[in-house]
Amino acid sequence: MFKGITFEKKDIHVYVLLLSAPVLLTLYRYHGYPQFFYSYFPTYKTMPGGDLIARYWQFGVFFILMFILPLLYMKLGMKKPMRDFGWGLGDIKYGLTWLIGIPLIVVPLIYIASKMPGMRVEYPLAKSLITDPSPFVVYEIIYVLFYYVAWEFFFRGFLLFGLKDRFGAVNAILIETISSTLVHIDKPEGEIIGAIVVGILFGMIALRSKSIWYVFLIHASIGVLLDYFIIFHH
Repeated sequence: MFKGITFEKKDIHVYVLLLSAPVLLTLYRYHGYPQFFYSYFPTYKTMPGGDLIARYWQFGVFFILMFILPLLYMKLGMKKPMRDFGWGLGDIKYGLTWLIGIPLIVVPLIYIASKMPGMRVEYPLAKSLITDPSPFVVYEIIYVLFYYVAWEFFFRGFLLFGLKDRFGAVNAILIETISSTLVHIDKPEGEIIGAIVVGILFGMIALRSKSIWYVFLIHASIGVLLDYFIIFHH
């Protein structure tokens, strides 16, 4: 029926890895966003701080889909250790070079971005922080631990390290970049363009350093600083 299309049993894990991106991201898009939460708890849409709860829901769903489920498959299906997916410290000297160098360049750019109308409409995700910043620290800790850890684990760990041996480093980087960029749909145009550049750069750094932790720290710092500048430097 499908002449010329062959199913290779030895590549079953590759098929699962490739399908995990559209499947998990679709589930996240329709069941992890605040709109889904508000459909069951409409009172949170108007109550003070309700958007914080909705965002915590979002981060939690993202963590389950992009961290817990891939981790279970990695351990039970692939039977591979987390260090094979960049969970260790890898090349510390190389990683620290980027970890120290990139912030010196991007912090001024983040400050400039925080003044752009499109970015201020999008961030912080929980808009109530602008009028009441008292939950800022707790919110950002949850944001980093549940959202950014899961993000880097899935895109730069599970996908990138999981596919590099089958498709090569460049193709694996492009696959994770395409997948991670799709999450930015409906974001400001500049952020989507930046996501493409960052996806490629962070993929290269992760593979070269053999670790996701250096790009995690850079990525999370960018997100937290952007929120900080918007909230506390109007």
